[in-house]
Amino acid sequence: MKHQVKVIAFDADDTLWVNEPFFQETEQKFCALLEDYLPHHTVSQELFKVEMQNLALYGYGAKAFMLSMVETVLRVTNNTANPAILEKTIEYGKELLAKPIELLDGVEEVLRALHGKFRLVVATKGDLLDQERKLMKSGLEPFFHHIEIMSDKQEKDYQKLIRHLDIQPAEFLMLGNSLKSDVLPVLNIGGWGVHVPYHTTWAHERIDHKVEHERFIHIEKITEIVPQLLP
Repeated sequence: MKHQVKVIAFDADDTLWVNEPFFQETEQKFCALLEDYLPHHTVSQELFKVEMQNLALYGYGAKAFMLSMVETVLRVTNNTANPAILEKTIEYGKELLAKPIELLDGVEEVLRALHGKFRLVVATKGDLLDQERKLMKSGLEPFFHHIEIMSDKQEKDYQKLIRHLDIQPAEFLMLGNSLKSDVLPVLNIGGWGVHVPYHTTWAHERIDHKVEHERFIHIEKITEIVPQLLP
């Protein structure tokens, strides 16, 4: 592997920095806001259902989440919600967008070790403005040769990125916390997939089967990738 790989791509949310816990915290506050109408777990189910229905229209990220929360309020209250509830929902969304960047352990150490030896890329889903803001606030931008903020992470999206980078699939390694988005599509097109799990994963990103592949690597901490790539 180390002799083939030229480009290492990193997912951002929950791979470079904390993300999903902030969404879950916001969701808990949102469910509490509607507890006079439905139990917490039912509101959570309704929100997830709305998110899935809106995915093709809104894509991923905090703004899409905020719009889905607003729509969930209208559904749960049968369009009778007090405007104060909608105002509070939007406030929760803005708070989510303004969260500080918390780098995950070992991230900066890994980027310093690999920088200059490989082309390093960010390949992440989400809202363009929000992800650009997070990257700038993270202080990590100087490590990266290219930033790719993707509307989705399907095989065709990775093929487009690989063409843009002017490399072969076997020269591309993707590292991230989602088997579904960061690993499986890349393996399917001939690249390398490295899974570094995060303690919490959005339901939409979970898969229920084990991955076995000659180009698949599982690590427990991001720092474990360095000795696999450097002599």
